[in-house]
Amino acid sequence: MVAVVSRAPEVIAQSAQAKPNPSGWQIPPEADTLKNPLTVDDKLQAAGKKIFKDKCEKCHGPGGLGDGPDADPDAMEDMDLTVAKRAARNPDGVVFYKVMNGRRKPKMPAFKEELTQDQVWAVVAYAQSLRRTK
Repeated sequence: MVAVVSRAPEVIAQSAQAKPNPSGWQIPPEADTLKNPLTVDDKLQAAGKKIFKDKCEKCHGPGGLGDGPDADPDAMEDMDLTVAKRAARNPDGVVFYKVMNGRRKPKMPAFKEELTQDQVWAVVAYAQSLRRTK
């Protein structure tokens, strides 16, 4: 697994201050500029892929297309992680908070109790790699 680093506590402190937006996500305003603090390399992406397979694939599908067996059929477009045009709305920090905090509808479980922050950052690195370029 990915090791926990000391810079992570301020991220959780910020998430406690996040306010839900109309789409149900709890994302602080500064999330747009938050970058993955871990070095994104093959090792980190492999760790993220392993966690994704265990925690995310059942809804997002093996390729991140939103076609997993537990996917919400009414929200498959939102669950598709490969859509390049949504990249600007989902920089690293935003994806981090979506994974950490989840939302009720369409359902996305919160993983802040199950994964370390570094594990979430590994998932972010892997999920960001799934985006199509066009």
